[in-house]
Amino acid sequence: MFVSGRLALALGIGVIPLVAFTAAGVPVWVVLGAWLLLCVVLLGIDITLAASARTVTVTRRVPARARMDEQIEASVAVHNHGTRTLNALIRDAWQPTAGASSARLAATIPPGERRRVTVPLLPRRRGELVSAFVFIRSRGPLGLGGRQARHQVRGALRVLPAFASRKHLPSRLARLRELDGNTSIQVRGQGTEFDSLREYVRGDDVRSIDWRATARAGTTMLRTWRPERDRHVVILIDTGRTAAARVGDGTRLDAALEAALLLAALAARAGDHVHLLLYDRVVRARVTGVDGAALLPAMTDAMAPVHARLVDTDWAGAFAAIRTLTTRPSLVVVLTAQDAAESARSFLGAFPNPSRSTTVLVGSVTDDAIGELAKRRGSREDIYLAAAAERTLRDAENVADAIRRAGGEAITADPEALPPRIADRYLELKAAGRL
Repeated sequence: MFVSGRLALALGIGVIPLVAFTAAGVPVWVVLGAWLLLCVVLLGIDITLAASARTVTVTRRVPARARMDEQIEASVAVHNHGTRTLNALIRDAWQPTAGASSARLAATIPPGERRRVTVPLLPRRRGELVSAFVFIRSRGPLGLGGRQARHQVRGALRVLPAFASRKHLPSRLARLRELDGNTSIQVRGQGTEFDSLREYVRGDDVRSIDWRATARAGTTMLRTWRPERDRHVVILIDTGRTAAARVGDGTRLDAALEAALLLAALAARAGDHVHLLLYDRVVRARVTGVDGAALLPAMTDAMAPVHARLVDTDWAGAFAAIRTLTTRPSLVVVLTAQDAAESARSFLGAFPNPSRSTTVLVGSVTDDAIGELAKRRGSREDIYLAAAAERTLRDAENVADAIRRAGGEAITADPEALPPRIADRYLELKAAGRL
């Protein structure tokens, strides 16, 4: 059973007869006892007349997947098998990160009928969200109290990364179509494939003249080229302790997931093979051998339950795991946070040897707040903070220089700018014939 706020209101109203009768000479305890007894009797009648909250069947309708920060609707259906009308208050027990309202949903269900109530959700955290039960309260006709029951009906929702960086995809796809020869622009560089022949136009690269075709046609013919397809792009996302640091409204891991999704969408449209690896000391998620339209759903599904672990990443194991994915010439994109010389030693020690066939990009998320702190000079405390911020920025630049000396390329940007910058570098490598 339960009691509602109306019972407290009814008890409060008892002050009126208490004052009236005591003024007439009736003892206080008699008036107070009589009023309490009346309220208890009314509560008992209300509970007795309330429909049973147990003689119902509860079913759910929950989407299997949803993106983070996007509103969706789940629903709960209640079938009343009793003989009385059920005035129900329904509460779906989602965890707070599901974004469900804390208010109970009201429904009036006649005997033998079913009603469905909508439960709006706004998930704010990736991973598996679960509601293990539904709580139903049956109110009596007076609203003083009623009966309640807990129904074990499990509902589960997998929350996928938001992929907010997809807004950058149309402009990058337009550039990719230019590189791929769908427009008048053609490229020439090491690693490009022959596309077609056309007549020479003043200003064209003379190195592309096909002399045999020229002799046959009687006019100067030029070969056109397009970027190679079927290349391999390996994305390694660090899920160690540095990925747990908050930058802006999210963590470094969230920004890395956004960059990986944008790059994968672009590479899949370019006809390249994308491999994904989330790693700290063991493989947390892996996607390989998936191409085309199935790639992004597979990646988001694999990313959803993975969160940063408070452990140091085993970089020797991480780069060894990369070598198990492909032996073909490829682009390796490592999304991590290497901004301190002490913590970057193991990373630089395990860094793969540079080769002509493989390009390694290291993408790191930076915090704009550090740059702002480095400019402050308003007080003594600001000066100390500025000195610490400048030290942090200098350490990050030293690590980036070490990555370049090791044969890689370092890209650092804030969470909003990192995904498009990595996508742009991918397109530049395509245009230069290095991928």
